[in-house]
Amino acid sequence: MQLLLLLLLLLWPVRGTGVLPGPTPGQPATARWVLDGQPWHSASLEEPVWRPDVGLVALETEGQELLLELEKNHRLLAPGYTETHYRPDGQPVVLAPNHTDHCHYQGRVRGFPDSWVVLCTCSGMSGLITLSSNASYYLHPWPPQSSKDFSTHRIFRMEQLLTWKGACGHRDPGDKAGMASLPGAPQRRDRREAHRTPRYLELYIVADHTLFVTQHRNLNHTKQRLLEVANYVDQLLRTLDIQVVLTGLEVWTERDRSRVTQDANATLWAFLQWRRGLWAQRPHDSAQLLTGRAFQGSTVGLAPVEGMCHAESSGGVSMDHSELPIGTAATMAHEIGHSLGLSHDPDGCCVEAAAEPGGCVMAATTGHPFPRVFSACSRRQLRAFFRKGGGACLSNAPDSGLPVPPARCGNGFVEAGEECDCGSGQECRDLCCFAHNCSLRAGAQCAHGDCCAHCLLKPAGALCRQAMGDCDLPEFCMGTSPDCPPDIYLLDGSPCARSSGYCWDGTCPTLEQQCQQLWGPGSHPAPEACFQVVNSVGDTHGNCGQDSEGHFLPCTERDALCGKLQCQGGKPSPLAPHMVPVNSTVHLDGHEVTCRGALALPGAKLDLLGLGLVESGTQCGPRMVCQSGRCENTAFQELQRCLTACHRHGVCNSNHNCHCAPGWAPPFCNKPGFGGSVDSGPVQPESRDTFLLAMLLSALLPLLPGAGLAWCYYRLPRAHLQRCSWGRRRDPACSGRLPHP
Repeated sequence: MQLLLLLLLLLWPVRGTGVLPGPTPGQPATARWVLDGQPWHSASLEEPVWRPDVGLVALETEGQELLLELEKNHRLLAPGYTETHYRPDGQPVVLAPNHTDHCHYQGRVRGFPDSWVVLCTCSGMSGLITLSSNASYYLHPWPPQSSKDFSTHRIFRMEQLLTWKGACGHRDPGDKAGMASLPGAPQRRDRREAHRTPRYLELYIVADHTLFVTQHRNLNHTKQRLLEVANYVDQLLRTLDIQVVLTGLEVWTERDRSRVTQDANATLWAFLQWRRGLWAQRPHDSAQLLTGRAFQGSTVGLAPVEGMCHAESSGGVSMDHSELPIGTAATMAHEIGHSLGLSHDPDGCCVEAAAEPGGCVMAATTGHPFPRVFSACSRRQLRAFFRKGGGACLSNAPDSGLPVPPARCGNGFVEAGEECDCGSGQECRDLCCFAHNCSLRAGAQCAHGDCCAHCLLKPAGALCRQAMGDCDLPEFCMGTSPDCPPDIYLLDGSPCARSSGYCWDGTCPTLEQQCQQLWGPGSHPAPEACFQVVNSVGDTHGNCGQDSEGHFLPCTERDALCGKLQCQGGKPSPLAPHMVPVNSTVHLDGHEVTCRGALALPGAKLDLLGLGLVESGTQCGPRMVCQSGRCENTAFQELQRCLTACHRHGVCNSNHNCHCAPGWAPPFCNKPGFGGSVDSGPVQPESRDTFLLAMLLSALLPLLPGAGLAWCYYRLPRAHLQRCSWGRRRDPACSGRLPHP
């Protein structure tokens, strides 16, 4: 009843000043740590060093109380996490702080099963409290200017907070009709859904110089801002079963390290170029630039579509457009969604949350209030992205050989010293696991994982992850672990698409596939003359990309196949909206040939980097592939060395190990065996039966002629023996039929 009264109080319209209209900002609130489970034994938030791993916070307002069950987000920072800033002389300063010593928490509200909480306790307590899909509140120290008094707070309805209403720069390719009929996705990630393949996004976040200046040149404040944003992004992406692990953050304290302007496209291009050098020094899955500059128009973020895990395009830029970190985090999560192949939700698609309290993350326009969940349509698109081999880098967990956070039974995550973890006793519905001590029940071998079924380990060789696309490889259970081996794929340079392409970062980009993506079924690449003539001009119709100033670059003869995509056939207009067809005519062998390209309408903001250009990794000649508009010589020496080691009885995987064909054993495919690799596990049991049958037949085949002769000798008349034994001509008797009497 008290909680109901509190909700009625919070739902009552209020007026405010500063970030809120009116004279009364939100409702007064106090927040205190509860010690030893006793509400009267508490710790004040005025002690900033109080950072328990797990704790209970009593939030009181107008005599009512909510209990927040919090756990420090130990997985937010990766082992080896770094923080980088720059000295006045431009030299980088790289720090490696304790990755478990921070003040960023996640949790839930006791008594609200669909609730979730994201809080920062660095200076008082601030963050988001979501009770349901339609009721969310923001807690903040008050007054916000105070740097010493952490005891007084205000709590606001999210709908009451004024925010920047901005748009993503992406415009969706193709009609998404029909998606709205999909069933609704769960509002948040259920931690006990262990049958889902876990994925980890190793993220690197950069703050540009303008953002540093807007934070009053305070390095600690800027870093805390980035950490708060990362904590929110982690919570949002968990609705897609993706966990964010921050590998590093960087603050450009002296100057921008890449060109940052009001042009979002130019800023994105320059940042992705800079990010390639960063990746070589500090490997990560995606890098995101957070800028204090305002982009032109209503654009607040930009990212390449399906760019995740690609060296040239796995990143994005977002504007720090909101006073609250959740607003900026929603934009960053939206752009990461584009990198994962997600388009904007069509009308009627977001059934998980009403538009008034925030709606879904992939809405075309975000702002007032903030979205907090991905839609069922987004989940469907993500599954399709993974099925075709996208996002392979997300399947590998961060280095687990370094120190790990302390385990806590009941948090839904299997940690050191635990055999299972199905959540609290009230929530656990797992027949394989004891909730009170996180141990397996009698007779159970496992409780979670793709290689666990009915509390028992699946046999070695059971398929646990199918190959997704030409360049992926299947994975099989080891028989000793409930987890499927990490996702691996064919080594770069392996032939694919009937030898018309090369594998590249786990995908198989070809000109034909790209033409059909742009123009629809029936489209195919134009003759090479189209690429040579049109792309040599260096204008909007034909080029090999742009320089840092935004000028179009003409293609050389060598690079022509890596410039603007030239196609024939397909639909009359490009499938991408806000684009128009551009036809060019060239002469080939005395005939006129039409070359079809696509051009973005003036003023259209498209966050598809190099829109209409041939994708990196596309074959442009023998042992040559496109890389950022250039046709580069690729000797594939690593592939050749690996194939030699595999004795021509297998292929090479992304770990440079042999994946053997059925009948040959890893690691080098030079001995009889069941196939597979040391990385992916033995092949499925069905293949073993086939292999054993083949081995049996190979042993018996040499004996068949002798067996036939013996049969002829004992079964047929002696008059026919010579003809049968020498087989000089056909005779009815040799067919096994006795002569008629």
